[in-house]
Amino acid sequence: MRALVLGARGFLGTHVVDALIGAGVEVTPAVRADVSGADAFRAVLARVRPAAVVNCAGTTAGDAAQLSAGNVGVPATVVEALLHTPARLVHLGSAAEYGPGPAGVPVAEDAPERPLGLYGATKLGGTAVVRAARDLGLPAVVLRVFNPIGPGTAPDSLAGRAAAGIARAAAHGDVLRLGPLDAVRDFVDARDVASAVAAAVTGPLPDRVVLNVGTGRGRPARELVTAMVSAAGVDVGIQESGAGSARSAGVPWQVADVRAIGAELGWRATTPFEESAAAVWSTAVWSTAVAG
Repeated sequence: MRALVLGARGFLGTHVVDALIGAGVEVTPAVRADVSGADAFRAVLARVRPAAVVNCAGTTAGDAAQLSAGNVGVPATVVEALLHTPARLVHLGSAAEYGPGPAGVPVAEDAPERPLGLYGATKLGGTAVVRAARDLGLPAVVLRVFNPIGPGTAPDSLAGRAAAGIARAAAHGDVLRLGPLDAVRDFVDARDVASAVAAAVTGPLPDRVVLNVGTGRGRPARELVTAMVSAAGVDVGIQESGAGSARSAGVPWQVADVRAIGAELGWRATTPFEESAAAVWSTAVWSTAVAG
């Protein structure tokens, strides 16, 4: 079995490649030029002949045009090229597509989609493209990923910023200064996300178009940062101040309802939270400044 992976060098993409290879799938990474247009992507499909295409690519920052190009334009190009092929599409979505919901109620796939901000809105646009393609007969599924952490976490994420801050605070005998850490999130290990992708590629096509990928358990962001400080083995205090991000304020509680993916793919997250937090620290480049 062969899979073509977009975003293979990204945070989630690197883990997805490893999981697919571990599942016996031959992986071909795609490059940016491959998705310059539907004709270019059709040429890649004709050359590679994949049984599945996995889209781990996405744009997390930028203006409206940049976010739309990466999160709507790329899926649209992929879908247009795939419509007349037998290949399956596994597309990575985001919990940011949901937006606010009632506190204490896990978010199911049929929850209202009211994203806050351009990122969530454009990711939802990409999901809409995949949904439309599924209606036209394309075997496709969207794995809506909650808050991924683990080895290689992006430096611009909360965990990545915390890792850099821990190193600076330890080096200068200072405290770690961050915004409010009250927001409850469903932190899922990137390696677990990758195993969900492998299940979606190699297993039967799910009946649902969208499946949540999370742990089903919520933790305040403070718990993640505290676990990282513990993993670093340094004596660093945490100071919370400022207004924090608009999305944290607008979505104070968000946890995945993961019953559907368990029923459809037999998948669940298995990596312990503390192991994930420790992996963020141990793989961050800043950790060497403290360890040395």
